[in-house]
Amino acid sequence: MYRKRTKGLIKHWDFILLDILCMQAAFVASFWLFHGFHNPYRIQAFQYQAIVLFLSQLLITAFAKNYGGILRRKRFDELLAIFQYILGTVLLAILFMFLTHNSAIASRLQIGFTAVFFLLFDFIARHLNKLRVIRSSEGEKGKRSLVLFTSAKLVDEALEKLYITDSYRDFTVSQIVLLDGEAGEMPGRPAIPISTLSDRTLREIGHDWVDEAFILQSNDMVFPSSLMDDLMTMGITVSYTMAAVNNDKWPNTDVKKLGEYKVLTNAVRIAAGWELAAKRLMDIVGGVVGCILTGVIFLFVAPLIYAADPGPVIFTQERIGENGKRIRIHKFRSMYLDAEKRKAELMSENKVKDGMMFKLDDDPRIIGSEKKDRNGRPRGIGNFIRSTSLDEFPQFFDCLIGNMSLVGWRPCTLEEWEKYDLKHRIRASMKPGISGPWQVSGRSEITDFDEVVKLDREYIEKWNLLLDIKILLKTVVVVLKCRGAE
Repeated sequence: MYRKRTKGLIKHWDFILLDILCMQAAFVASFWLFHGFHNPYRIQAFQYQAIVLFLSQLLITAFAKNYGGILRRKRFDELLAIFQYILGTVLLAILFMFLTHNSAIASRLQIGFTAVFFLLFDFIARHLNKLRVIRSSEGEKGKRSLVLFTSAKLVDEALEKLYITDSYRDFTVSQIVLLDGEAGEMPGRPAIPISTLSDRTLREIGHDWVDEAFILQSNDMVFPSSLMDDLMTMGITVSYTMAAVNNDKWPNTDVKKLGEYKVLTNAVRIAAGWELAAKRLMDIVGGVVGCILTGVIFLFVAPLIYAADPGPVIFTQERIGENGKRIRIHKFRSMYLDAEKRKAELMSENKVKDGMMFKLDDDPRIIGSEKKDRNGRPRGIGNFIRSTSLDEFPQFFDCLIGNMSLVGWRPCTLEEWEKYDLKHRIRASMKPGISGPWQVSGRSEITDFDEVVKLDREYIEKWNLLLDIKILLKTVVVVLKCRGAE
């Protein structure tokens, strides 16, 4: 029977428990530093502070992915990871205390010393626990015995990746069987060519201490199904891989069922179900709040738009959404009604080459753009709502109904989509967003479309909830500084 390996946070339960204990130890140490050797948990203010730190720590643990590859980290990298961990925890705790305005709040300075003590305690605790885990994996006793079936040309590479990648491995290669080539030698482990692997030898392997077999194929190798049958008949657990799975160009792979087929799935970014659910929840909450703000803004902006250019106040347009799906987006109208007709006439002045996007300095289609201030800059109502990004607020409705997200790529027009090369369509592998990496990276200055796509690709590859929050915070700064679209 094969026991499926624990994944995620449960896999590192020992480190999580140590972090929790170190946090409370650091909290007590900082209390003793300021108030003497008393029990902080008997004082209401410090009870509250300890609970807030604990809850903040749980949130950071759940969302920050601080434990990925923890056993392979070097000391400086571990120190940096702990610093990021405690920084996020402390900032979250202080933010919560500030928002709740609780009168029983202990000294903020003590929280700072709690962070310093935690950095010291946790670095020592994690290092000692790593030594424990690695030492427990040393030696042959207690490890799974693995028989490696592979090509002669892949033996060295296979052993390097099996042994060097994880110094805390829980298996040992007890036998090597070559699926091609001649017999070779490895210290203490002779390599057997498949041509000499008789039923008797196979039975000897099966009767020896063997927990698992690993079949590693080369690109030109036919899958050894008969060998697989023999191993399964003996009840040996078999792991196998194919060249496509290990291609560094396609690093993200998942196994799932497609109808009645078991398939390998590759994607630019594979997200867990809870991550997508949390992003959608954030979109719903943001969409509700944004729709309320949009209603308030409508009362003031709508009359000004209609007075300057009578017609619909809300501009609706068909755009491209996730995976090329057609969606309709909504904006406060900032351009004259004939803007789309005039676009063709102005295409020669487009700042973005090849027409992949449309950017124009002093766009005459914007409502009121003919009015200039003393510096010659347009000062119409359309320019105002674009520079302050007020025109984007109706898109919170699109976010609420699921066509868009708070953070994503800028949805393109159908005309622009038809001009995309294959490399450009990676943008549409996620939902478009009200804000995104391009919008907070000086969108009015970036006119190279390939650079825009590069930003979107990096966002998709590195996406996580904290990155979304970071972009949203940057968006607030951009809006407050009136760095909207020109």
